[in-house]
Formats: sequence, C-alpha cells, structure tokens
Amino acid sequence: MNLADLVEPARRGVPERIALLLPERSVRYAELGAAVDAAAAALAARGVGRGDRVALLDDTSLLHIASVLAAARIGAAAVPMHVQLSERELRELVASCGCAEVGIAGAAHAARLAQALGRDALGARELVEAPAPQVLPETVDEPELPCVVLLTSGTTGLPKPVPISHATLVPRMRGFSTPLDPGRPATRGIMSVPNVHIGGLGGLLSALLSGGTTVVLPRFDAGSWLRAVAAHQVQMAFLVPTMIRRILDHPDFDATDLSSLRMLSYGAATAAPSLIEEMIRRFPVSVKLSNVYGQTETTGAISGFGPDDHVLDERGRLVRAGSVGRPLPGVELRFTHPETGDEVAPGEVGELQVRSAFNAERGWRRTGDLVRQDPDGHLYPVGRLSDTINRGGEKFGPAEVEAVLRAHPAVADVAVAGIPDPELGERVGAAIVRRAPLDAEAVRAHCRAQLARFKTPERIAFVDEIPHTALYKISRKQIAELIQRALAQGSGGGG
Repeated sequence: MNLADLVEPARRGVPERIALLLPERSVRYAELGAAVDAAAAALAARGVGRGDRVALLDDTSLLHIASVLAAARIGAAAVPMHVQLSERELRELVASCGCAEVGIAGAAHAARLAQALGRDALGARELVEAPAPQVLPETVDEPELPCVVLLTSGTTGLPKPVPISHATLVPRMRGFSTPLDPGRPATRGIMSVPNVHIGGLGGLLSALLSGGTTVVLPRFDAGSWLRAVAAHQVQMAFLVPTMIRRILDHPDFDATDLSSLRMLSYGAATAAPSLIEEMIRRFPVSVKLSNVYGQTETTGAISGFGPDDHVLDERGRLVRAGSVGRPLPGVELRFTHPETGDEVAPGEVGELQVRSAFNAERGWRRTGDLVRQDPDGHLYPVGRLSDTINRGGEKFGPAEVEAVLRAHPAVADVAVAGIPDPELGERVGAAIVRRAPLDAEAVRAHCRAQLARFKTPERIAFVDEIPHTALYKISRKQIAELIQRALAQGSGGGG
C-alpha cells in the first residue's frame, strides 16, 4: 500500500519495455525503477522522511515522475507545482503547504524555486542521475500518510493543498488499471495534461501500473499532439475541452492519421454540447468518447458519461446534452440547499455532496458545484457556487447564459461573469469570440428570447480569445476584468 509500489510489477515483469517516451529520450521500466531508487536514497540522505512535504517544480520529466514516487516510498509527499507560477506564488505555496527546506526542480526552473525556498533546489544530477544506492531506504508502510499533495486550480485565489493518502490513491489507480500482462503489447497513451493535475498524474500512474507506454508532451500544443498521436500510434488520450477545441480547429486535423486512437477521455472543465457533437462527427468512428467529472478533492472522477452516452438524435443534437453521466460504483451523492444544508427535492438543483472511499477528505465532501440529477441518475452541473451572479438579489449561474450564447451560430466561444455594479451589486457580463459578424444588440435579442431578462448580458465585450488558467479552466475573476478592460477600450457592446 505504498504509491511507489505501482511501478514494481512492470519493473520486474517487463523491464525492457518503454515506460516513457520523452521528447529527448525514451525511458524503460528498469531505468525508471532505478531512478526512483536513486532519488529515494538521495532524499533520505538529506533528511527527508515521514510526513515531510517536498516542493517539486518541473515539466513532466523523469525527474518529476521519479521524485513523486521516491518521496512517497520514504513516507514523504511531493507537492507538484505548475511551472508557470511566479516566484511570489511559489513562495506563498511553499509556506501554505508546509514544505520542507529540501525542494526539487528541473534546470529551467531551479532559480525560481531556490528563491522561494531560500536555498538551492535538488535537480536531476543529485537525484535520478546519482549512483545506484548500495542500501535502499526502507519503504514506509503507513497507508494513511499522504503520498502526494495536489493543488486545486486556484481560479478564485491561491491554490489550496489537498493531501492524498496511499490508502486513497493506490486503490483508485488499481481500479482504473488493467492488470499487467507481459505477453500483451503495451498500450500507448499520451500525456498532455500537466502532471500537477489529478487527470494527468492519475492517468500516468494508471499506465505505469498496467505496464503501458506513455508519450509525454511537456506542454500542450495542438499541432504537436496531432503529430505525436500519428507518429507513435497512440491509442488512449485524456484532454480538457479547451485542448479539444484547439485540436479540431488545427489546419492539420483532417489530414492527420488518427486511426490508432481507441479511447479519448475528457474532463476537468465543462464541455459545450456543440463541441461534443463536433467530436462525434469528426473523430474516427473507432474512437470511443468518455467524459469524466470530478475534482482534486474527490481524487478524480465521480461520474462518467461513457461511449454509449455519446449519441446524436435525428437532428444531429447530443442526447442528454449537458449531462456528465451517472455516478461511478461506490460513489454516494446528495444534493443540498447551499445556505440551509437541507436536502433538496429529487430533480431540483442543489449543491452536490460526495461520499466515497476515494475522497481525499473522508465523509461527505461539499463540492461547491450546483447540480441536478434526473430520474435515470444522470447528473447535470449548472455552475459553481463561487461563480454565482447576484444581480439585484436574483441569483443564477453563468453556465446557463453561456449555453444559450454558444447556440448562436455567430458565437465561436464565450465566457460569462458577474461585473461589479454600485446599483445592483453585479450585472451580467459576456466575453464573446465571434466566428461571424455580430453586435451587442443581436446578442441581447438572442438571449431575451430564451432567458429571463435579468439573465440577459448587459456588459458585452468582443475579444480575440477566452483566457484560461494554467490548467485550462476559466477564471471568472479574470473574465470580469477582461470584459471591463475591453469595454473601457471601446471593443464591446457597452451597458
């Protein structure tokens, strides 16, 4: 029950099989295991041990992956941090996470982490390239200890640390993995989501447990993704909707051979029904699509909208549009009034609470998501509590307004947020990327026909693109600032 043990079956059973296809080299399972041994011994020799948290700053690399496993082996927990964070953000996270003095960083990021720590960080030379240890440190067998600390997306402030124990993560990975079969060729996956994300780290760990080969893209680029899938005959992939949009829009999409692809999973952010419909139409029919819904605090997926759910009706519209599927086995749900905590009537919107063996925090977990469930058990998220717009006492989620706007043929992309207002508290703002001529009054007329008047956007800005966080999510605060800035510069529809 130690996270580091996940790599051992493949290390023993298929030592010469390629575990990681990095841009600069390939890494076999024997090499990965040796790197974990060396890193564990080096960290232990520097005093890292049970209960310590170790800041980790690097693109997805051998150093990054081996360090996560090595820290877990000796009872510590790596804290992977996004490489785009500033020195100030790193310093604040080091403090809020309670990181030890010892930190780990790739060469390109070592100086920033050193400034945050107040001392030099360890790199590949000191860890994964160190001589093979003569004596390995003892594996700590305490299932309730944290094996990794992940950070929430931080869309409303400094990311919050979420410690995840061996007892939570190891069974989760085993549940998502197929047992290693040395006689079967390796399944090839591609990692394009940051390793600081539960979707990225979880997918990689699951592949290592199964003895799969993972093609690693340190940073996502649609063209690179298409080339890698074709060149390496990738069979499985996980993406966030923003990535899929860029892949479908890439000029090489239709000419790229994606025939090897068998499973494309997506999640971490809301996928518009129009995007899913386009995926069904344009990806090869052999590709099975699966939408997973969850959070870092729930250690990933709690529900799934599987291949059988990806069905279009006679008009080409997605059946059960807006659903993220049914709860996974072992997951309990309840829906409560966000202010009173009382359970709402079946079918009504309430704050989703989750209980399962995979919660990073045991017991009922408040997700902050507003969700309804239909009689067949399908879940329909309608927004985040923290995103709620309060216009003169009328409260509603921006996702409902976005869904209506995305249905307009001239709208390529959109994000909605509350704009501070001295009279009403907030007014509805919309940042819109146009694919055809469109003005603000046409936007309002479209919305008034389908929404209550108080939900109709009043502050409309036309922009070149919708900004996303480092984890490809929307920050409502950033959207509100973008709309205000665009209107001040005269590139919008006023209000």
